[in-house]
This record gives sequence, structure tokens and C-alpha cells, in this order.
Amino acid sequence: MTALATPTLAPLVGVGVGRGAAIGPVVAVAPAPAVPADEPAPADSAAAAARATQAFDEVAAALSSRAAHLTGAGAAILGASAAMASDPGLRGQTAAKIAAGTGPVTALTQVVDEFAQTFAAAGGYLAERVTDLRSVRDRVAARLLGQPEPGVPALTRPSVVVAEDLSPVDTAALDMSLVLAIATDRGGPTSHTAIIAGQHGIPCVMRAEGASGLPAGAVVAVDAAAGTVIPEPGPQVAEAFRRRGEVARALAQDSSPGALADGNPLALLANVGTPGAAAHAAGQSVEGVGLLRTEALFLGRATPPSHAEQAAAYAAVLTSFGERKVVIRTLDAGADKPLAFAAMPAEENPALGVRAYRLVRTRPSLLDTQLGAIADAAAMTGRMPWVMAPMIATPAEARDFARRARSHGLPTVGVMVEVPAAALRADAILAEVDFVSIGVDDLAQYTMAADRLRDELADLVDPFWPPVLDLVAATAAAGERCGKPVGVCGESASDPVMAVVLAGLGVTSLSMGPTAVPAVRYALSRHTEQEVRDVADAARSADGAPQARAAALAAMSPDVVEALTL
Repeated sequence: MTALATPTLAPLVGVGVGRGAAIGPVVAVAPAPAVPADEPAPADSAAAAARATQAFDEVAAALSSRAAHLTGAGAAILGASAAMASDPGLRGQTAAKIAAGTGPVTALTQVVDEFAQTFAAAGGYLAERVTDLRSVRDRVAARLLGQPEPGVPALTRPSVVVAEDLSPVDTAALDMSLVLAIATDRGGPTSHTAIIAGQHGIPCVMRAEGASGLPAGAVVAVDAAAGTVIPEPGPQVAEAFRRRGEVARALAQDSSPGALADGNPLALLANVGTPGAAAHAAGQSVEGVGLLRTEALFLGRATPPSHAEQAAAYAAVLTSFGERKVVIRTLDAGADKPLAFAAMPAEENPALGVRAYRLVRTRPSLLDTQLGAIADAAAMTGRMPWVMAPMIATPAEARDFARRARSHGLPTVGVMVEVPAAALRADAILAEVDFVSIGVDDLAQYTMAADRLRDELADLVDPFWPPVLDLVAATAAAGERCGKPVGVCGESASDPVMAVVLAGLGVTSLSMGPTAVPAVRYALSRHTEQEVRDVADAARSADGAPQARAAALAAMSPDVVEALTL
């Protein structure tokens, strides 16, 4: 690989989303309105409280209107933010403070800070929603102060958007045709910004401290694969990016089924979360859907989606993919992804609590209604999906889910392997179902006892940890003994190095964001079955995750490493 020129300024280092790269001028997000340090008490507190409520109404209406003009994740994000602006608790506590004599913007800020502290302390999904909360506050405050709404200015040329933490509303409203890349000081790989950037194949680097300080108009190079933002890149950086772009475009032209160099098939499938995303993915070279996340239908709602609403959404996905395989995962929510309509109590350890399949213990109607809707979608379209349940730990749970699914006429039933208990007893699990799919990211979380959303523990949830690979291998071996498929549907499969390792461990399909498929297809096609086994053995023989990835890279074809800039 050709060495890159040394830039004038040191690169910023963060967490990359995707493998793309782009160079362009910086456009910065307009700052949030400053809170007056000495805001006086309102002369008419009742009128001020009413004005604050009106500002919440205006923001909620504006967000809902923008959501109505979008589809997919963008519409869902704006809709969720509109729901947050309509939250009675947020409005009521703000109005109460104002009525008690606190300045309107000061009251708003105090209440939002209290909510944000609660969300952050809860961790997981709620912690990721703090950015949404502050985005709503900034918009309401701007209206109370009579200032312009904060956010991204209208883009007039292809640009790199930088921000301290790009709000989901700003992200959802971006003209993606003019966004070359995104870089932020904060945020995480599960944030809304990361999800939308990934769906559009836009290079994104998060947690790149200093990104928001880059001056408007400055030219930067964003490298998602390396997780870097390079100010003032030299010509060699541009040339390296150009060559990578050529390789990526060439690989995207290959629509052949996934297979190893000696012809052994390994299906390459897409992860999608909404009917809109599914329609987009269906136009790409994927062999079906390996993971349809259904949470978007349920989260941020005051009431659960109806049977008919669910059936229509699932039918849309089945129609988009026609004869291709579609695996629908039942609701993966609860605990750290709370359901507003379920009135669930807070949990001290939400990742270990009542989530996903475990909701049948308290709300069995959610699962049965969903399975019925999936069956109706199959009848409507004439396309029969596979179904699987998340967070299965015991053979008895697998047996119960299979019974419920088959009672609705759904013949192909599986479960996810995300906890060590399921991996260690995969033979018994597979005796109850037709297939299993491994969620490697969650499997790493539970194997290493580290919350995968906590920045300070990120090194412990790397899927390359050899104990995690051992559990994947044990599950795949059980599948081979039982003669049943064992797939992987976590985003870990989007890394071509990990994809080769997973193939070597014996999995039979890989599902990932569709933009990652071309590079994975290429990497697999350049290694024989014995070679992928050798790569997997090298990784499992290492002492730690960084060493395992390095060992796998060293065992892979040098041509693949060079072509994909691994």
C-alpha cells in the first residue's frame, strides 16, 4: 500500500461508520441559542407558560410536517422527535417552573437537563436519545428567544458536515445528494446519525474530538475505514481515495451470489429496519434480507401498532424482495429500548432484564399479535418469510417461540444466538427450531460482560475477542451436526476481515448493511474453504481482539488486503 503524505495538521481520530472516504469543504452546524445568564422572571408567568407550550406545539408541528415529506428512517426520526416535543412531562414541568417565576428559557433548560441526566444514567438506548432531547430544547428555545432555528444551513455544494453532535433532526433533513461525509465530536455507532449515514453509504466518523472546531470552508478528508478526519489533505490522500473509489465502484458491479473461491456458497443478505430501507436494499446485489428489524414500528409511540398496520409494513418488505429470502426478527425492545405504551418499570441492569423475547413474560399479546400480522402479510403477498426471536437463552424458550410461530402457520422458525448459554447449548436449541442466527455484537457484550454502548468499555466488546469467536465456532459446529443453517446477522459481518473469519468458523450466511456487501463478496471470493479456516484458526489462536484481527489480516490474501485497504 502506498504511504500517504503527511498532512499539515494532525488527523482527528474517531469511530468510523462504513468503509467509504471523501474529501470536501467543511460546512458547520449553526449553534444552539445561548441561554441568557440572567434571564428575568416573567412579568406575567401564566402568559409566559402558555407561550412556552405554544413553542412546543410549533416545534412538534414543524417536525411532524417535515416527517410527512420523508420516508424510512428519516421520517421515523423526525416523528420520534415530534413525539418528544409533545411529551406531557417535558411540557408540564417546564410550564410549572415558569409559573413559579423562573425565566422561560432557563426553566426549559433546567427541565431538559434533568431529563438528560436521567436518560444518561439509564444508559443504552435512552442515553443515545439525549441528543434528540437537546435538539428539541434548542428549537423551542430559539422560538422563545425570537432567534433563527439552529441546525445545518442549506447546502449549495457537495460538503463535509461537521458538528459537535449532529442532531437526528438535522441528519434526517439533510440533502444527502450534497453530503460528502459527516464528522462529529460525539455520538456513537448506534446513533441516528450513524444509522442514516450507513443507509446512504455516506462516510461518517464519530467521536472525532475537535471536528466541530474545523473552520467552515476548510478542506478535510474523511476516512470511515480508518476512522480519521485529515485537515488539509495532500495530493497523495486524494489519489489514494480515488483508487479506493474505483475499486468500490468496480466491486459494486458484481451481482453474483456470495461464494468462496472454490465455489462453496455463503449467502450475502441485507440488514434493514423499515419498508423504505428494504425497498432501497432490494435494488442492490443482495440475496435477501437476513435481518428485518421491526422495532421502528413500536418505539416512540403512545399506543402499539395495530395488527393491520404491522401486516402492511411486513407485506411491503416481502413485496420488495419478491422470491428472495426475508428473515423477520420479532420485537427486540424493552428495558434499554423502552416501549412508551407498555408502562414498564425502570431496570438497574436493562441489558440483563425484560427485553426482546422475554416480553412474553409480561406482555405475551405483543408477540402473538406480531406473529399473526406476519402470517397475514405472507397471505397477502404469497411470500412466506422466515421468523426468528431475539434474546433466547434456553431450549425451552426456543420451543415456546417455535410453538407460537407455527400456530400462526409460519413454517420456518429460528432464534438468535446472542448469549453464551445459547451458544454452549446450540445443539439443544437447534433441536427445537429450523435455524439460528448469531448476533455477534450482543454475543460479545454478554461474553465479555461489557455494555456495548459504553465508550469506556469499547475495547472489551470487539467481536474479534477469541472467546467470542470460540462461541461462534461452537454454534456453527452444532449447526453442521444438526444439518441446519447458522447465519450471522450483526453488523460485525460488514467488516471483510471478520466476514472471512466467520466463514472460516463455519457460518452459512452473512447479513449486513447492503452497502458493505460488495467488499465482503470480493474478500470471500478470493479465499478457498481451507484458507478461510486457516484465517479463522489464526484469529482464535491470538490472545486478544487486536491481536486476533492482526493475525487474521496476516493470514488473508495480500491482494485482498491491498485492494480493500484493510
